Amino acid sequence: MDWSNVTAEDLVEALREVDWSSPPRPLSEFFSRFTVPRSHAKWSSRLKCNLYYYRTNYFLMIIFILGLGFLRRPLAIVAALMTALSIGFLNDSFAATFSEKITRFVRQFSPHLAAKLRAPLSPVIRGRPSKKRTIYICGRPRWVFVLAFSAVSFFLWIVSCGARMVLLALSIGLLATVLHASFRTPNLKARLNTFREEFRAVWRNYSEL
Repeated sequence: MDWSNVTAEDLVEALREVDWSSPPRPLSEFFSRFTVPRSHAKWSSRLKCNLYYYRTNYFLMIIFILGLGFLRRPLAIVAALMTALSIGFLNDSFAATFSEKITRFVRQFSPHLAAKLRAPLSPVIRGRPSKKRTIYICGRPRWVFVLAFSAVSFFLWIVSCGARMVLLALSIGLLATVLHASFRTPNLKARLNTFREEFRAVWRNYSEL
């Protein structure tokens, strides 16, 4: 992939659709080699490549920094977890996996209720599934869970009085992410992994036809 031609909107869309269940990259690789980008174009390409390749590492790093800031405020930790879940629901793979695990857990106690938690069938147009399919979580549209978890987390932030702390911790986490992504030299493994995930996405779309 030529990351110089990838726009910010394309990167956000790719991060929303890609599978986030993969484990984080090893720390020996994560802190392996750092160099200064030679130009703005090189920096932009490197930033987008690393954000995509080390997405799980960056997410865990931000959560860890937020956790350190809330060690003395347990309610703020719950708010941070709720916020992380509401953001995670925006990813298609995470939302589908979360819904499936909840459905399997409920099935052990009530198969009838578990059947109601399943997503409705996608509409079929001319023998093919509709491309504009809605992501469901436990039988409800995804936006319902995103809105509910966001509202609860916002309320908990106000109650715990951790708004200033979360802004500071989040700023530090985002700054650390941008600095690492800017100076971490992309390796051949990152490029090959990107090509492999692109092939999987294309094959998945082809198999759905």
